Amino acid sequence: MDGHGGGAGAGGKLTRTPSSLLRSPTVRAGPGAGAASFHTLLDDPEPDDKKAQAPPPPLASKPGALLRPGPAQSALLLLLLPALALVALLLGGGGGHHLALLAAAAGAALAAAAAVARLRAGGARARASPAHQLAASVRWFIGEGEGGEQQQQRGARKGRRAEVREGVEFYSNGDRYEGEFHGGRCSGSGVYSFFGKGKYEGDWVDGRYDGFGVESWARGSRYRGQYRQGLRHGHGVYRFYSGDCYAGEWAGGQSHGIGAQTCSDGSSYAGEFKGGVKHGLGSYHFRNGDRYAGEYFADKIHGFGVYTFANGHSYEGSWHEGKKQGFGMYSFRNGDERAGEWDSGILKNSMPLSDPAVQRALQAARRASDCAVHLPRVDEQVNKAVMAANRAATAARVAAIKAVQNRIDGKLCFIDV
Repeated sequence: MDGHGGGAGAGGKLTRTPSSLLRSPTVRAGPGAGAASFHTLLDDPEPDDKKAQAPPPPLASKPGALLRPGPAQSALLLLLLPALALVALLLGGGGGHHLALLAAAAGAALAAAAAVARLRAGGARARASPAHQLAASVRWFIGEGEGGEQQQQRGARKGRRAEVREGVEFYSNGDRYEGEFHGGRCSGSGVYSFFGKGKYEGDWVDGRYDGFGVESWARGSRYRGQYRQGLRHGHGVYRFYSGDCYAGEWAGGQSHGIGAQTCSDGSSYAGEFKGGVKHGLGSYHFRNGDRYAGEYFADKIHGFGVYTFANGHSYEGSWHEGKKQGFGMYSFRNGDERAGEWDSGILKNSMPLSDPAVQRALQAARRASDCAVHLPRVDEQVNKAVMAANRAATAARVAAIKAVQNRIDGKLCFIDV
């Protein structure tokens, strides 16, 4: 960014607003523009019919109900009695003994018929038992787990939700997630690929980026660092495909706190940011060799500071939206000085350097410049965050490989719905 006197900081490269640095690609309703598949990661729908999961009350039965003869048993008894009487008449006096034997045989036949009736009734109840309803309430997922039949039996006995580990999900817009799940959502380590646009590799919590990770885009931009609830938050480095770079603190998906921004044209800024723009104390090295150290407000030089030109001139004093405004002093490289009150970059009222208002402005400008130059650095925190992001991305790629392998091998887990 070029800066000359009153226009310093107003129209250079680092002051462009808005820029991709100020917006987080993860602040969106879906992965990529207009994509709705990310809602799939966030949603955790409840089953529509919870009653189907609860075992129904046991079937009631009355004592002795299955011992009473039914219609078929009564007809058999009526046929047996005349036959017994006829046999008794034919046998004469010795028929009492044979009659007793025949009566015993008839009783055994009735008992057998009752047992058959009980078995048939039990089979009818078994067909209406909760086991058949439970089988209909099992949904299968690709993942890693124990043998399906053994785990299904355990789930049927205890009625608990089985955890799905590595899995793969596809979305209608072409996006894809490969990695770990917990409770039906992306949690742990995983890779989310945006169809034709880029991908995220790293930590997940409850369906959102959370922890450390790496975001990369098709055009070559990349972020490595910390996340919180789907947004860049903490420390990290964002490198743009154009060659620009920001390394420092983040909050809510925007550069916020202390950081350093460099541009491909050689200009750079180190200082404070707020909501994605320069705000607070900072020092700027312009591409033409000019330098400024002092206060910023809403991405513009504003407040008190010292501007040193590449040709050896300088201005110390008050600024307003990138222009000399208020009291200050302009020094030439030959030693000449002009002090007084400035308006929109023009000396409106010349005053002696010893004037108290001019002296207060000079002291405030020099103090702000010194504080801006000596702001604490966050390079160490940023480097640690980058290393942690690289480790998280590696773990995510491993989880993605396991998920794909599970899908190829046909390993399945199930959960109750």
